[in-house]
Amino acid sequence: MQTADVVIVGGGIVGSSIAYHLTEQGCTNVLVIERESAQGKGSTGKSMGGVRAQFSTPVSIQMSLYSIPFYASFEERLGSPCDYRPQGYLFCATTDAHLAYLRTNYAQQVKMGLQNVRLVTGDEIRAMFPQLRGDDILGGSFCSTDGFVDPYSAMNGFMSWAADHGATLLKNTVVTGFTRDARGIASVETSRGSIATGKLVNCAGAWAASVAALVGVELPVQPLRRMLVPSEPFDEFPHSAPMIVDMSNGFHFRPEARGFLLAWNDPEETPGFKTDFDPAFVEKILTRAADRVPCFSNLPVNPKRAWAGLYEITPDHHPILGEAPGVPGFYLANGFSGHGVMHAPATGKILSDLILHGTTEMIDVSLLSLNRFAEGRLIHETAVL
Repeated sequence: MQTADVVIVGGGIVGSSIAYHLTEQGCTNVLVIERESAQGKGSTGKSMGGVRAQFSTPVSIQMSLYSIPFYASFEERLGSPCDYRPQGYLFCATTDAHLAYLRTNYAQQVKMGLQNVRLVTGDEIRAMFPQLRGDDILGGSFCSTDGFVDPYSAMNGFMSWAADHGATLLKNTVVTGFTRDARGIASVETSRGSIATGKLVNCAGAWAASVAALVGVELPVQPLRRMLVPSEPFDEFPHSAPMIVDMSNGFHFRPEARGFLLAWNDPEETPGFKTDFDPAFVEKILTRAADRVPCFSNLPVNPKRAWAGLYEITPDHHPILGEAPGVPGFYLANGFSGHGVMHAPATGKILSDLILHGTTEMIDVSLLSLNRFAEGRLIHETAVL
């Protein structure tokens, strides 16, 4: 029977980051199991690629304070690019409540050590981007080290480094079950046979609940479709722009190639494994785009280039990290609620610390334990896009 010190189920960006951090700490007998024929066919390859530290809760900010500098030094560390572009995130507030919210978040971010965030006035935003309809923008917040990465490149960079240092990636392999002994996890059953291991990490993304169910763990993670619309080349708005977030309705966009990438969280969307793009979404998002950016009324869009991916949502929009209660050796890295790419470096560090040392100094990991739902300790992250 094949053996591995650690088996990771799911070869997306989170699983790949954990594999990197484990091998970087000297644990080289790591096996990553991916059910698809190639990595990144789940949520990773369909992500918008935004990275930000402008969150409302300390634990999310802490994870960004590790992850963003990691992406900034990615090529130096791993020898391959992740295309980190620090063009910033600009939140535009249109009500006094939004403004007060941003001020509260700003105070928390500065307290946590974020240095490049600032509050901006409505006049500053209008001067920065006269192309925006700014009559109702009261102010906002901007962080210059927020920005974008290429999720696919980052995932490949993590996995390639891990593979070069002893880790193994098994593709086209489906996990069918687990066995347990008196100590906890004993083996993983797959479509290619059994693998003996005492440490297993669930990184199955939107499919994490079904993997956890195989070992009798109930995971409150649901898939929720998110659709993205790229434009054709368009030069009437600057390509040096940050991710711009219209807080009046959640519409946000960023430069992508020679055009722009548009996103909006449709409140009518319901949970489920829906990975098809709904053509009716194009009109919904273009209406909001043209309202905030009048020149976007001329934005050329080919609906055939648009796509849908799945967020993995938890009840409080925070991930579930750490060992599953009652199942020693079964670790969870699930439920990132749209923040999997931006927090993948921190997740890799946290999980590798827990697996190898039983503790981590980055965050108070008990805040993100599975137990918090049963115990009513939910942490509400309100800065969700």
